This record gives sequence, structure tokens and C-alpha cells, in this order.
Amino acid sequence: MRFSRSIGVASFVVAGVQAAVSSTGFTVSLTDIDYFLPPKPIAKISSCEEIQAAFEDAPFVPFTVVKAQNGSLDVASLTATYAHDDVWQEGFMDAIYVQGSDSKPMNSSLTILSGTASNELAPGPYFINAAGHVYEAWRLFSDMQGAFTESAIANGDGSYSVLPAGTVGQKHAIAVPSRLYFTKTAEKPLAGVRIGIKDIYGTTHHQPSAVVFEHRLTKAADIKGLRTSNGNRAWYWLYPPANATAPPVQNLIDAGAIIVGKMITSQFANGETATADWVDYHEAFNPRGDGYQDTSSSSSGGGAGTASYSWLDVSLGSDTGGSVRGPSQVQGLYGNRPSHGLVSLDHTMPLSPVLDTPGLLARNPQIWMEAAQAMYGPNITITSSYPSSIQTLGWPTEVEDVADQLLVDFLGNVTDFLGANATAFNVTASFDAANADVAPLTVLQNLTYAILITKQQIELVREPFYADYAEVHDGRLPFVNPVPLARWGWGDNQTITVEEAVNNKTIFQTWANETFLAPSPETCSESLVMYVGSTGGTTYRNTYWDEPGVPFGFGNSRISVMAEVPDYVVPLGEAPYNSTITGHVEYLPVTANLMAAKGCDGMLFSLINELYEAGILKESMVGQSGVTGGEILLRRDGLW
Repeated sequence: MRFSRSIGVASFVVAGVQAAVSSTGFTVSLTDIDYFLPPKPIAKISSCEEIQAAFEDAPFVPFTVVKAQNGSLDVASLTATYAHDDVWQEGFMDAIYVQGSDSKPMNSSLTILSGTASNELAPGPYFINAAGHVYEAWRLFSDMQGAFTESAIANGDGSYSVLPAGTVGQKHAIAVPSRLYFTKTAEKPLAGVRIGIKDIYGTTHHQPSAVVFEHRLTKAADIKGLRTSNGNRAWYWLYPPANATAPPVQNLIDAGAIIVGKMITSQFANGETATADWVDYHEAFNPRGDGYQDTSSSSSGGGAGTASYSWLDVSLGSDTGGSVRGPSQVQGLYGNRPSHGLVSLDHTMPLSPVLDTPGLLARNPQIWMEAAQAMYGPNITITSSYPSSIQTLGWPTEVEDVADQLLVDFLGNVTDFLGANATAFNVTASFDAANADVAPLTVLQNLTYAILITKQQIELVREPFYADYAEVHDGRLPFVNPVPLARWGWGDNQTITVEEAVNNKTIFQTWANETFLAPSPETCSESLVMYVGSTGGTTYRNTYWDEPGVPFGFGNSRISVMAEVPDYVVPLGEAPYNSTITGHVEYLPVTANLMAAKGCDGMLFSLINELYEAGILKESMVGQSGVTGGEILLRRDGLW
């Protein structure tokens, strides 16, 4: 075992100044795998004479805790499942400690640690020092896809710190604890589930530097102890670490989730395209296909990280106009825009409070649903009575390529599963026919989204940010990326008010919620509405794009935004394309979107999980392909 770094604890006086040194943890390497040991030991085992000689070569000795079951002390049997854990390895079998029995293990030539632990230890891998202090083993993984803005480690008091450790790779090191430490319970349904948090959940409102002023933003959506960037370097350094944790994040933590870091977002959650629009921070890398396709935004890091890393289970993103659904589509993941208002976002960096929602990205639909139940709490109810009507929007009826075949097959499978009738529905034509006294839908909604996201963010984000920055920096303006800058500039020149835009939104919402997205007392939603998500199209990140514009128009992805209904992405497979990067045929995801009446989130989660159990939907794999997995093209085995 190689010992890499340690920081002790001491206090001393130099020239009349008292200096305090506190431990930030330890980094060790065991058979060329790097681990982080949190600064605080979780227990002490006294009188471990069996391994005292080992401390002559290293300050820590790895060992494994096994727990006797029904009187059995067969080590091979007790550790049979440990190999499935991505933190434990054979190197931890240098010694074992038996929890729950004083008897010697059967048929074992291993070193057995004697003594009594001061606290009960969960099964799994640990390190012990010469004083008998026991430390958890957190494995270090490289964020080589650039999905995280900052790593995180819990301090044990409800606050978090940036992980003080590194490992091989060009980006951050992320530390994850052994899954063996955790047992799911009714109170902790997410025990041990590893989650990354989009870097907008942490808008701080404290004084910058020594200047005292009242911050104009209303409240804070924080991860206590961590800074927030919102994708902007000036913001990150202007405001200090948070002193509270946002409700959506806290709900996940209370359910047992392990927060491993904050994840890349496009600036102020606006839609940016790689690579031209990303200036302050680089866009994460989409692992699919040739590895150089756009991740979509603004939950870029969540999509890339969840599609790339088996050690990351779920990512918390946000969806205003497609910021969860887009990354889920192009990376072949499960992702949801929930019914509006399931969890308060008053304390989160806003794009438009009228439209903002928190959503989750995951590879496995069961974990996805469990995380959603924990985060949305009593505002989501799982129901298993499903509509017998399916309405499709722009669905292919003839098969011209692989994507068409996947979509047609999926519709047929869902229709058969539900015993339903599927009919095509034209939203624009139906709205126009029923609302002759208002402007056509494409006219009515052409500017609505753009007005709401620009004018509301100008008031709630730009103006207080500019004022705060100017007060500290002699009247200067901070740097802002091209996309939000262009959008804010456009919004400044519009005479249409937020109230008028909300009224236009409400006209469509009222009609939609009474027609094709109407509720049902029996099945929650009268219909299941389906539209095409992604079809394996390319958006290369090495393309030179035109100057950014403003998101005008209305399409299928805007329906849930304006109608406040749930809109869920499900991966169906992948389609081939000729990569200009590799010169080979590669594959990119094909996905579908499912919508239902407002408040029917639990019905959609239940349906998707039943489709998964029936084999109609599959778990998404990590790596180059969401169907077959495989290494990301530039990565060699062993650098996962």
C-alpha cells in the first residue's frame, strides 16, 4: 500500500500568532487504486497487536469487516458479494474484523483483528492506523468527462466541503463510499445512492468580501458549506459558501443519498451549445458515439456524468425549457420534467419561476423513481391504473431508418401492454380550430418562452448580480457568456410584459388541460401522450456556430412547459451515423417522451417501471453505447 498524503491536527504559536492545523483527510493507494480517508475516524479498535508490525511500512493497514450471520463464520461465504462493490477489492483482505461474534472464522488463514470496536461497523472495507482508529474507505474516481464543477464530501454536521484529494485524470477526483456500508430502510430509501447536484442549487446571499449590503435575491438554494457558480466564474468568487441546504437537495440527503459533487451547467441555466458558447467553464463531454457530440444543456454535467460513470447513480438537474429532457435525450437516459410546483424552487437560481422545475436523470428507472419519490415527497403518488388512449404527436408511421423502427416498435409494444388505442393528434390545428378568437398557436406562443426567461432572469438574477459585483469592483461589470448576454439584451428591448406572457401561457394551459392532457378520476390522465425525443442526430462540438440568438417558437417540447404537465424521457435504443471524428459508423441514442395530465407524475413513473419489468424498456449502460456499454473511445481500461 502506498501512502500519499496526510495532515495532522495541531495548534501552535509563532511570533504571538496562534496557528491551527486541522486534518482534511488522507489519501492512500492500495494496489494502484486511490482512496480518500475522511478526517474523522468512525471507531476505535483497541489492542490490535496482530498488525502492529505492518505500521513500520505504512501509517494505515487495510482490512475488511465481516458480520456473522446465523452463527456462520465462513469468510468466503460472508464476503461472496463484496466483489460487486466498486470500492472493495482483494487488498482489503489483508486482515478481517468479525462483527457480532467472538468465535474464530472457519477455514481462514487470514489475519484476524482482535479487540472491541467502540462503535458498530457496517460490513465492508476500512483502514486502521497504529492507534486503532478506523477510517472509512472512499474510492477516488476521475471526472475525466468534465461533468463536475466541484467535488464534495460531507463533514458529518450537515455541511459539505470540497474534496481535498486528487487522482489520475485531467479533471476533478470524486470520492464515493462503499455501497456495503448502507442498508436501505423505509426511512432511508436512498441509503448509499450517489447523486450529483447541478450547480444552480446554491445561490448564496451573503455579503461579498468586506462590503456590507443587502443582497437583492430573495432566498438561497444552497448546499451548506459549498459555493455556487451558476456557470459563471465571477459569481462563484463573489459570494461565499452557503450556510444552508436547499429543500430539493435536503430531501435527497434525508432519504440517505450521498452527495458527491456539484455538476456543470450552462451559464445561468441558459441553453448553450458546445464549444462556441461556453467561455467561463467548458461543457462536459457526451460519452456516446464518437465522444464529441453536444451534451445538450443546461443540465450538461448531469447528462454526461450519469451516462459516463457507473459510480454515479442519479443527477439532480432542472428543466425550464428542456434542460433535463435534452441531456437525457442525447445521452440515452431516463429523465423527467415534473408537474410544475412539486418542490418549491423559490430558493434556487431562477431562469423563470413561472416555468422552472427540478428533474432527475438516471440510467435505471427503478432508482430514478425512488429518488423522485424522496425528492417530491407527498406531492407524488404512485398509481398503477393506466389510460387506454394514446395520442401521438408527429410519430413516424412509415419506417425509413433505424430510429423510425425503434419508435414504431415501442408504440406497438406500449399499445399492446396497455390494451390501448393509438391515434395521431395535431396540437396546433386542434388549438386553432377551438380558439378562433385568439391568435394562431404558433403566433400566440412565439415569444412567450423568450419573454419569461429573459425578463424574469434580468430582474431576479442579472440586476442584483451586476449591482453586487459593481459595489465590490469599483463599478465594473462581470463577464457573462454570449448566450445569456444576448438573451438579456433582447429582453431589455421588449415591450411585452411578463404578465402578458403569463396570460398567453395560461390560454394554452387551460385548453391543453381540458383536451388532450385532461385528468381522469380512474386513470389520472385520460390519455398517454407520446412524442419523438431524439433520433440519433449529430451536433458536433467542434462546429463553428453563428452568434447566439433567442429561443423563439413553439414545438412539442414546449407543451409541458406551458401546460405544467409531466414530460418524461425514456431511452429506446440507438441509431447509426457516419462519424466525421472517427471515420467509422458510430451510434447515438433514440428516445421517446411520455406526457400525461398535470399531477400524474406517479402514474408515469409506475408505467415506465412496469414497461421496464416487462422488458419493453431497458436500463441504460455507461460508456460509448447506452445499449451495450463499452469504453468511451479515448479512455483505456482501468481509468473508469
